[in-house]
Amino acid sequence: MKILLIGEYSRLHNSLKEGLVALEHEVVLLSSGDHFKKFDTDYSFHSAFLSDYWLPRKIKNVFYKLTGINLEKAERGLRFFLLLPQLKNFDHVQLINSDAIETFPFLSRILYKKVFKKIKNRSLLICGDETPVIDYLLKKESDYSILTPYFEDNSLKKHFEYPLKYATKNYRKTFDWLVENCQNLIVSDLDYKIPMEKMGYSVHFIPNPINTLKIEFQEQKNNDKIVIFLGINRSSYIKKGITYFEKALQIIQEKYAEKVAVIITENLPYADYINLYNTAQIVLDQIYADDQGYNALEAMAKGKVVFTGAEKEFVQHYNVSERVAVNALPDVNYLVKELSFLIENPEAIIAIGKRARAFIEKEHDYITIANQYLETWNKA
Repeated sequence: MKILLIGEYSRLHNSLKEGLVALEHEVVLLSSGDHFKKFDTDYSFHSAFLSDYWLPRKIKNVFYKLTGINLEKAERGLRFFLLLPQLKNFDHVQLINSDAIETFPFLSRILYKKVFKKIKNRSLLICGDETPVIDYLLKKESDYSILTPYFEDNSLKKHFEYPLKYATKNYRKTFDWLVENCQNLIVSDLDYKIPMEKMGYSVHFIPNPINTLKIEFQEQKNNDKIVIFLGINRSSYIKKGITYFEKALQIIQEKYAEKVAVIITENLPYADYINLYNTAQIVLDQIYADDQGYNALEAMAKGKVVFTGAEKEFVQHYNVSERVAVNALPDVNYLVKELSFLIENPEAIIAIGKRARAFIEKEHDYITIANQYLETWNKA
């Protein structure tokens, strides 16, 4: 098959491409590289002119303040349009989500129609914020979610513009159009499977693909100091509950000054981010989740103890009998207790790290996952 993948937010599409290529399929990936993360892509529609140069960036910011219009979205749409002549003879196309091109919703629909006119077999992947997911979270039926900080303090609304945009009329129109014009809706973890099904959608659940051939397992050792890593993406700082980690780390650093070293980074390119957390035994990922996101899975593959989503739904779905990650909760005292246990019992870090790697190899192998995608696409 010749496969077109559009969009990238986490390295999911890159790993899927690697699995598909290993199975001797031809794959082309188009994305913006997800801004500062700079993920690999075959063709880029990154808004380079308005993002990477000082004067255009200043003009763009002034224009946005005066009009509320983000010119970067226009540039990404234009760059994608210019790539259209190269998108020929594909057997299948998959979008990373309904805003895969990261442009205006009306322009997304125009561009999707041009792509879909050439490619008849199509899938929409839900691996992050999406219209039915946000609709479900706004119902407040779960104990907590990425919108919990917004529910607790509506003055934070500006920090939730990205997830809440999917509940607006134009983004909803784009999602509904894609549902009508794609043969498959695919979800990558339980944080999206549960809401989508609660909102009445039939979805294919395919776990995130992790290329363990590219991720070396590092068995943890009892070093003089335990290194704890917290990588901050400022745009998702609040919705991932990073403040809980920061408060817990303050206490831990005072309590175990001689036993721990803390690394905190912010808005790093993916390659730099990975290099910095290689030295850590413990990685703090996110609070408001039932299942692991992509960063957590890659850290688990390296044998690190990751504080992330590992709720009962995850344990039940995968039939996990022993910890492969630490379920992170919005409770500073709980986080301090869990971190303290690991610091005082470093053998637990080694054991959890080994189980984490084994779990990734069993449930997230990129070749196995690529085959699951092929089976799903071919059923349509």
